[in-house]
Amino acid sequence: MENLLKVSDLRMKNIHRLLLVFFLIGVVTPAIASDEHAQHSNVTPEEEKFEAGDFIMDHIADAYDWHILTIDDFHATVPLPVIVFSEHSGFHMFMSSNFHHGHSSYKGFSIASEGDYRGKVVEMVGGHEVRPFDISMTKNVVAMLISMFILLWVFISVAKAYTKRKGQAPKGMQSFVEPIIIFVRDEIAKPAIGEKKYAKYMPYLLTIFFFIWLNNLMGLVPLLPGGANVTGNITITLVLALFTFIITTVNGNKNYWIHIFNTPGVPWWLKYPIPLMPLVELMGVITKPFVLMVRLFANITAGHMIVLAFVSLIFIFGQTSAAMGYGASILSVTFIVFMDILELLVALIQAYVFTLLSALYFGMATEEHH
Repeated sequence: MENLLKVSDLRMKNIHRLLLVFFLIGVVTPAIASDEHAQHSNVTPEEEKFEAGDFIMDHIADAYDWHILTIDDFHATVPLPVIVFSEHSGFHMFMSSNFHHGHSSYKGFSIASEGDYRGKVVEMVGGHEVRPFDISMTKNVVAMLISMFILLWVFISVAKAYTKRKGQAPKGMQSFVEPIIIFVRDEIAKPAIGEKKYAKYMPYLLTIFFFIWLNNLMGLVPLLPGGANVTGNITITLVLALFTFIITTVNGNKNYWIHIFNTPGVPWWLKYPIPLMPLVELMGVITKPFVLMVRLFANITAGHMIVLAFVSLIFIFGQTSAAMGYGASILSVTFIVFMDILELLVALIQAYVFTLLSALYFGMATEEHH
């Protein structure tokens, strides 16, 4: 046992060192990237006012390329496929490098720099920006694909290991994954859904738990394939919440729907002739997935924004004087390290909360009343 604890402590120290390296790179990279616009517009960094809001939104928003590093006029990015369909010019597919980091147009398409479509591909038609049907492989899309390949690799290899080593103690990746699976089963699924029905929902609960947790962690790593704000994108959390809503609605039993449309124990005048109570219950059915969507989106986005806000303080004070910039950097870096450590915990908690609430909704929908 002592040897295991020593090995565990050594692994944790190595992980902490690796995270510190990632953090330092993540702090330096935005600092260099903030001068990019000034260089392209032939304005020195001292002359251009630093816009903290634009800086933060650009870093948490989705993008058509994967920015890695900017040094002077050199931009290290991974271009991604742009796939659009225009009612005016038809189907187009090309690499985002043709936009030259948003400073050029290609085949009549460009990336909007302002307005309602800011950061999105638009087409100029009659002097107006028109949004085409866009199914491009953006940074968030690629990050999700990478996370899915990682999850497939992990669980397929673990499944093969269980088949080959049937009846033996878990080893390697098994020893890491098995306690988490048992935790989701015994601490989330069984208590929320019930001993008899939990197994039916385990594949979905495990999928969303590991998907959310992995993408939360990858979003904290500033190096490729990390750095994408997947779970901080409200459209992605909306889809995850819709999955939970559909499963809950489809599997809802007779008692579940009776409690919504004809709640027992409620005075009749709250149900007839004006269905006040049924409307309240029906609103509850709709607000449950809404809460799931907003909770995950808001918590992950807030964490990223706080870290970027502390980075912005360095530049804001630095515009006043170099001494104030260096002084603010000490305080900012201290808080950023603290926030990054806190975000590691938040990444796990948010995956747990989303999975737990989904299991509770399934349990309420399938609960039997005698």
